[in-house]
Amino acid sequence: MSNTAKSLAVAGAVAAALTAASTMPAAAATKEKCYGVSLAGQNDCAAGPGTTCAGTSTTDYQGNAWTLVDAGTCTGLELPAMADGTERKGSLEPLERDQPA
Repeated sequence: MSNTAKSLAVAGAVAAALTAASTMPAAAATKEKCYGVSLAGQNDCAAGPGTTCAGTSTTDYQGNAWTLVDAGTCTGLELPAMADGTERKGSLEPLERDQPA
């Protein structure tokens, strides 16, 4: 393979990588952090003190643990009511409810 062909192959690979990288932020922009909607151990991150990150929530619908959801859907997700019958909703900000003891 000639040097020209090698250079074209490398340039093509770099161009493909840059194209893929530039589309990722657009896909991420269609998601948002939604607190209080994940089941125990299924959060994407931020599960409060004593936890590290993804998969570390210890309570269903833990208020300080978030999961990525489609943008604009967080506060409208249907969740089971709390034990006292109070409606439970997702939030774009951390919540004080359903925190482990």
